[in-house]
Amino acid sequence: MFMLFEYMFPIIFVIVFGMIIFQFVTGIRTRHKNNQSPRLSVSATIVAKRENITYHSHANAGDLSGAHGFHSTSSTSYYVTFQVESGDRMELQVSGREYGMLAEGDIGKLTFQGTRYLSFERV
Repeated sequence: MFMLFEYMFPIIFVIVFGMIIFQFVTGIRTRHKNNQSPRLSVSATIVAKRENITYHSHANAGDLSGAHGFHSTSSTSYYVTFQVESGDRMELQVSGREYGMLAEGDIGKLTFQGTRYLSFERV
């Protein structure tokens, strides 16, 4: 049994570390691609909004056994779907502040760069 753990721990460590590196490289690649893309401003209509809430549970600080309970944290990502004049739709991540200011049915000028939302000005 000990031999199994002796081999499993390094394998799991390498897999988790590989996943972290993969996410980091993917983020750098997306950022570079967005930076190389032109800034575009197009007429658009907001057709949908959604939130993605992620919950995380953590053992209380100083309590490695978890016997004294957990605390939870959450993070929220905000997305808005825009429809442009050609009929194409694109979903872009926006800040919570922008999300609160935008409403479905709003018509205006969407400015974006690659997959990066820059602004939306109502007309």
